[in-house]
Amino acid sequence: MGINKDQVEGRVKEAGGKIREEIGKAVGSTSETLKGKLDKTIGAAQAKLGDVAERAKDNDKNADRRP
Repeated sequence: MGINKDQVEGRVKEAGGKIREEIGKAVGSTSETLKGKLDKTIGAAQAKLGDVAERAKDNDKNADRRP
């Protein structure tokens, strides 16, 4: 199983969102906390999309090898 662009970008967005969320909590900013949660959720969804695409690609490769 390889790694694709959506997996990497999604996980980076997810981590950035978590950081933004925690900073928002630390400074008492509800809007920054919510923006961080949104970024985190979008990143997780993008990473999951990349995971699914990678599994589909692997399944196609395995199907080609079957007699």
